[in-house]
Order: sequence, then structure tokens, then C-alpha cells
Amino acid sequence: MGRENPAAEEALCLLRSRLCDPNFIFKPLSDSPDSNYSKLKFMISSSITEACNNSVLLLGPRGSGKVAVLELVLRDLLLEYPDMISVIKLSGLLHSEDVCAFKEIARQLCVENQLLFSKMASFDDNSQFMIAMLRECGLAHKTIVFVLDEFDLFAQGKQRLLYSLLDAMQSVTSQAVVIGVSCRLDADQLLEKRVRSRFSHRKLLFLPPSSEDLQRLMEHILSLPIDSSLPQDYAVEFNAKLQNVLADKRFKVIIDTYMNSDSTANHLLGFLFRAVSNMKLENGFLTLENFEAALSNVQRQPKLESLKDCSIVELYILVCMKRLEVKEQNSYNFNSMMKEYKSIHDSLRTPDYYSRSVCLRAFEHLLQRELISFTDKRGQNQSVEFHPVKLLVSFHELHQGLKSYRSCPAILQKLMAG
Repeated sequence: MGRENPAAEEALCLLRSRLCDPNFIFKPLSDSPDSNYSKLKFMISSSITEACNNSVLLLGPRGSGKVAVLELVLRDLLLEYPDMISVIKLSGLLHSEDVCAFKEIARQLCVENQLLFSKMASFDDNSQFMIAMLRECGLAHKTIVFVLDEFDLFAQGKQRLLYSLLDAMQSVTSQAVVIGVSCRLDADQLLEKRVRSRFSHRKLLFLPPSSEDLQRLMEHILSLPIDSSLPQDYAVEFNAKLQNVLADKRFKVIIDTYMNSDSTANHLLGFLFRAVSNMKLENGFLTLENFEAALSNVQRQPKLESLKDCSIVELYILVCMKRLEVKEQNSYNFNSMMKEYKSIHDSLRTPDYYSRSVCLRAFEHLLQRELISFTDKRGQNQSVEFHPVKLLVSFHELHQGLKSYRSCPAILQKLMAG
């Protein structure tokens, strides 16, 4: 395929590499002065140039781009101030214990400043070393940026790390920035009073992208560059067809359907990667069908999957229960279902008829599969046959399940339609 259309193969590789590169994806956000990128960069750069201390929390749901934007800011600042900034990174998943955290800070400071690190150093030694390095870096007009990922985990326990760090920053000679990253919006409320009094209470909230941001982001990621190794005519035609897809009302329905489950940027990137991977190299263009296929691949429907594994007798039971609900019989049990099953068999003379004991075992299996459940927890000692139950499968799900069931009896389809 690649030999038939090398331009399409090159375009596919380019789009995939873009979707795996956070720096490229979030770069457009730096254009706006109101973006979190601009605000965060201004705060850190002012701390560097004005030799002051600062602290901030980056808050938002997982996948909203907090770490990606932070990495983009730090990368740009390291290019602008190569000798005036040092970055220390900790994760609450690994370093929430104070002893471990101070040791990791000491290790990274030693690496940054080409010093020998002692694994045998005590907690107090590492703590004093951190304070001394803050003072020395401050005198050398060098800012230390502490990145505390999973910040809320550092707020557990005695919070000695946070207190020692923020307290050391009260000194005139120190020069540091503490950046906490957390998916908990109340992360600052977890801080002890002594820690909270030393925190600046600056917060940047990362929200799901708006519809305008989504459109701009997709155009930025999926449009091919005109001035590249790709044939110019191909790139122009590719971008024109892409604009037609993005403007299509059916595409907007697909995106809205997908983003309703999770509207974070990371979720969108996974969807776009699947759509790009569906692009056929023969024609070399993204089509609406590529996005429809991506949507069908990622939409999990566990109940439909469970229905495919049901036996015929279990399908009969589900259909009978659905018919009872259609008849507005809100409270029913196994015995009620069996009466409905018998009436169907007597009126239609169905070839499939199962004994009561077989139906009861199938009924219990449906309870275990959680396709049906008891209406309440009262009377747990009551016999299964008499305990009121309810259906956990909607009419649409059951109808779709029967249609996709290979050996589903035609009578069941007829009963659902009737």
C-alpha cells in the first residue's frame, strides 16, 4: 500500500507523530495571553527575573493537559534562561513519604549541580542540604522549580515536606517556585494551617476545551503543512477535504457523542489517533467513515456484549420481562415471568420450550450477570421465585442485542417488535 501512495504513508506517519507529541499539540495555546500557558509562564519568568518566591496549584481532571502545558512552559523557560533555572520533579505516588521525598530532592539537586550524592545521608541531613541549596541558588540568582505531581498525596500525614519547603522560601536569600499538580479541586483545603499560611493560594484551573478550542485543535493537528516534503498539490487537497469533514453536521454529532463521555483533551487525542489509523493509504485522505469507525471501536457497550453470551432460554426470559414492563406490570417475579413465557408458548406454539427448573437456573445466571436484579434488599431469605426483580437492560439495548445475536430465534424478534 505504501508503495502505491508514498505521500499518504508519509502523511499518516506525520499525523501519528503529532498526536504523540504534547509539545506540538498544546503549542497553539501559547498564542492567547489568557491561556494557562501564558499565565504560568509569566508567573515563573517573573520569579526568575525579579528574584522572588512563588507557589501555584494546577488543578483539573485527569487528561486535561496540566502536565503537558507545564512541560511546555518549562521547556521554553529552559531555552530562555538556561543558567537561571533548575527543575526538581517529585510524584506523590512515589515520594509522598517525607524521608523518601527529601532524599529524592537531594539526589536531583546533586545531579543538577554536579555534586556527590550520599545514599547514607539522614533525613535531617537531606533537609538541611535542601535549605542550604535554596540559599546558595538564591545568592547565585538561580531559581529552583519544584514540581509536585499528585500534590494531594503530599498533603497527607504530617506534611513536613511542604512545610519545610514553603518555610524555607520565606527567607530573603532563597529563590524558588513550587508548582503542585492535582486532579482534586480542593487540594489547597487539605493543607494544614501552618502550611496554608505560607502558600500563595494561586490556582490555575484546567477545564475541558470549548467547541471553538476543539475545532482549532483538530485543524492544528490534522492539517498537513504546505511547505514540507509532501507534494504541495496533495497537501492542499488533503486540507480541503479535511475542512469539508470538519464542517459536516454528521461529524459534529460524532464528536459530541464521543466527548459526552469524557471531554478532556487526552480523551480527544486517543479518538483522533484511532481515526487517523483508519485512513486508507489507497486514497490518502481522511473521511467521515474513518471517524465513524473510530467511534464504533471505542464505544464500549458491556450489556450488548453480555447479551451475545446469553443462552436462548435466557433471551426468552429477558424478552418476557420486557413484555411485562410494557404491560405496565412494574412489580413481577420469576413466577410472573413463567406465566408470560407459558402464555407465549401456548399462543404461538414456539418450538423452544424449557422446563421450570432449566428456566430457574437461567434466571439465577442472569442475576449473577447483573442483567437483572432484585428490586430491593428486603427479604433476602425469600425464595428466588417470589422475590420481585427488575430488568437492567433497556428496550433499545435488548433489541440491538437480539439483532446481533447470530442464532436468535425469529420469534423473539417478532415478540420485541410486537
